[in-house]
Amino acid sequence: MWRARAPDPSQVKALRDIRRLHDLHPLVIHVNYLVNLASRNPAIRTKSIETFRGELERAAILGAEFLVVHPGSYKGQTLEEGISACAEGLRQAAAGFEGSGITILLENTAGSGSAVGSRFEELRAIRDLAGGSSELPIGYCLDTCHLFAAGFDIATVVGLRVTLRQAERVLDLNDVHVFHANDSKAPLGSRVDRHAKIGQGHIGTESFRRLLANPKLRRKVFISETPVEIEGDDRRNFEALKSLAP
Repeated sequence: MWRARAPDPSQVKALRDIRRLHDLHPLVIHVNYLVNLASRNPAIRTKSIETFRGELERAAILGAEFLVVHPGSYKGQTLEEGISACAEGLRQAAAGFEGSGITILLENTAGSGSAVGSRFEELRAIRDLAGGSSELPIGYCLDTCHLFAAGFDIATVVGLRVTLRQAERVLDLNDVHVFHANDSKAPLGSRVDRHAKIGQGHIGTESFRRLLANPKLRRKVFISETPVEIEGDDRRNFEALKSLAP
């Protein structure tokens, strides 16, 4: 739904207390999937900007450090126009925002249809266009399933090395703050966004072991976004990732 209720103050306090007690850091929130800042459709664009602004305000209330957003779809436009629309939408949504400590993270996409963001250059272009006048810092969140589906062969030693080298050159790994750790049900370069459980897809267990052990990524945040088909799958996927970390 587009609409959302304001956070309950008692729940906000409970969350802050639990985070402090267990040293849970950082808090990463994903924006409503309906938001499409790349759209030029007047109705969708207005709702997207308003909804994204609401997400920013709620994230500030909760004390989140990162807010992840998909760049959106450029359907009916050129890719360049979609990139420009997304950057403009970010600026409009953040105008006058007074929350501090939040970084917007642009998430890469699998590249299906008219989705913006399957190439690092597209994410960088949005950041460059929005960064000059945006009220908030902008970084990146890289999804492993999306990378693989978009043609980045992170399942091999050489492919992972090439991918990280390109991410360093185009994005700067210092600005890549979060990884969504998902295996892929679809093969390399398929442009199909279908998450699989860790080690049960085309990326594979050993590839995640290499990813987690890479010296450039040791201090990055990894979040499991894998399917929950049976109760407890979320915990089991988390444990699978944890067992692969050096």
